[in-house]
Amino acid sequence: MINSIQSYIQPLRARIARLRGEPGLRRILRAVGFTGAGLFLSAAALGNVAQPAALGFTLSCRGFPAVLAAVGGICGSFLFWGKAGILSAAWLAAGLLVALIPKKYWAGGKTLPSLLSGVIVAALGLFFQLRLDISVAAPLHLLRILGAMGSTFVFLGVQQQDPRCRFLSKGIWVLALAQIAPVPWLGLGYIAAGFLTAAGSFSTAILGGLALDLAGITPLPMTAVACLGYALTLLPKQRPFLRGLWPGAAAALVMGLWQTFDLLPLPGLLLGGVLGSCLQPRAATLPRPVENGMAQVRLEVAAGVFRQVQQMFLTAPEMPIDQTAILQRAVEKCCSTCPCRKTCPEKERAAAMDPKILRQPLLDGGDLPIFCRRENRLLQELHRAQEQLRTIRADRKRQKEYRSAMVQQYQFLAEYVQELSDLLGRRGVNPEPRYRPEVMVAANRLDADNGDRCLRFAGAGCRYYVLLCDGMGTGPAAVQEGKAAAGLLRELLLAGFPAEYALRTLNSLCALRGAAGIVTADLAELHLDTGKATLYKWGAPASWVLRRTGAEKIGTAGPPPGLSVGEDRETVERLSLRRGETLVLCSDGINGEELFRHCQESPGRPFGTLASELLEAAGSTKSDDATVAAMRLRPELLEA
Repeated sequence: MINSIQSYIQPLRARIARLRGEPGLRRILRAVGFTGAGLFLSAAALGNVAQPAALGFTLSCRGFPAVLAAVGGICGSFLFWGKAGILSAAWLAAGLLVALIPKKYWAGGKTLPSLLSGVIVAALGLFFQLRLDISVAAPLHLLRILGAMGSTFVFLGVQQQDPRCRFLSKGIWVLALAQIAPVPWLGLGYIAAGFLTAAGSFSTAILGGLALDLAGITPLPMTAVACLGYALTLLPKQRPFLRGLWPGAAAALVMGLWQTFDLLPLPGLLLGGVLGSCLQPRAATLPRPVENGMAQVRLEVAAGVFRQVQQMFLTAPEMPIDQTAILQRAVEKCCSTCPCRKTCPEKERAAAMDPKILRQPLLDGGDLPIFCRRENRLLQELHRAQEQLRTIRADRKRQKEYRSAMVQQYQFLAEYVQELSDLLGRRGVNPEPRYRPEVMVAANRLDADNGDRCLRFAGAGCRYYVLLCDGMGTGPAAVQEGKAAAGLLRELLLAGFPAEYALRTLNSLCALRGAAGIVTADLAELHLDTGKATLYKWGAPASWVLRRTGAEKIGTAGPPPGLSVGEDRETVERLSLRRGETLVLCSDGINGEELFRHCQESPGRPFGTLASELLEAAGSTKSDDATVAAMRLRPELLEA
């Protein structure tokens, strides 16, 4: 039975994934999602007392999503609580005003918004009690304040990819859904708890049961039901569909043990368990929590150390240049050989000259503020001082570039290590590739003599990369530069470095070597799970997307890497290849206008010979290296 269910679910999931990539539909779904989240969270309650979970979600949003969340929450307040929902609506209205504060006035972080949510609930609760005579017991009022602060903190952490906040948010959602039942015998909270028991970890199962107990919708101890149901799912040699039935079976067993009979949780637990076993099958082997926990802690500590070192470099003071000492030394060298140095009336005035004189482009006798008998000798020493000052400034600028490169690399390392730590803390099944890449490359020279280096390789997760590095010029030097740049980027991407960090590392190395413009980089990152693609360009010429209706230019040729460490000059283009589109990369030895004209004339040519045909038709010359790389994504066949 499970095979037949999955045969319907897998094509449905693939179809949903394709539809989700449509820009218009994505905007609609996003709007519905924010509005629905505010609507459902407004139902959260403890002991039949409304809680400001929707307020926390609204404060975690910004701009138009905050408006949608607040509107949904206000509608839900009156839908679920009737006239008593006026207080919840007032919370959300005040929270919306705070959420609409422009970013430049917003301090950021999670602490300040959490405190503001607590202030909103406390102030409006006091106002309603004094003006409208709507009184709430002090413990419940304090509980609402703490609930507002906690939910705001959690939802802000979810947006910042905090795994602990993502874990706690599941409990908030179960608490909110526990109050919603489309029909009397099917509660959404029971479905969510059954799903977490069958598809989640032991901690998420306990969290779902605890949320149902706090909601107080059944006398049955749901925490005990969740613990027993999760333990039963760990029995060996059982079918996935049977694992989805254990949450309901655990509820029946607990009823018998506690002598408390309530049949209302059974339909929801059974439905949620079956959905959890079908939609999110648990991994066959679980990592050891102790070892993973130690590794995660070490990675987080390492990320913190990298951030501290980055801050040390950022806050290190820059030593000023003592221009006065340079000027006085020049004057002393001039006066040391003057026979009138002991009786010279201008000696004190010369020592007190303004150092700004060293910043004048050319000094002559008219620029001197004093009269000197050995004017030519003094001008000669001042010219040497000017040259020394220029050398010191160039050296300081170089040191500043080195420090900027180190700061940038420590930032990349900190974020990369933190991402590895978060990855260890995640559980569940990794996304599976739904597309397979097809890449064709054509060049006018063999690899040994070609400065264009084109690499294609699979990266971390569902990423596939096509990299085209063009060593400027021709000959062995261009071949070596293109090979070295492509090899470095390949190693960084294989290690899991984000593409933008890898390209900026290449830019820093080129800048510190003083080798600006020796190589260009054209990187296509293909997402095999969603069918999307991200195109990164640093000095590379424009690319082209071929569709059945014609060709479209993607990206523009920008400055090459190595001009500056502090400025990011790469261009990023995002596109979709889900409908059979073909992305074409080319080096600067290709005539782009001829390539575009040829693509427009016959966009539906066979893919197998596309790269070689475009290379031949684009008008490449023998004097420069020319390479064309064409790629597309083909859907994987889904198993029935």
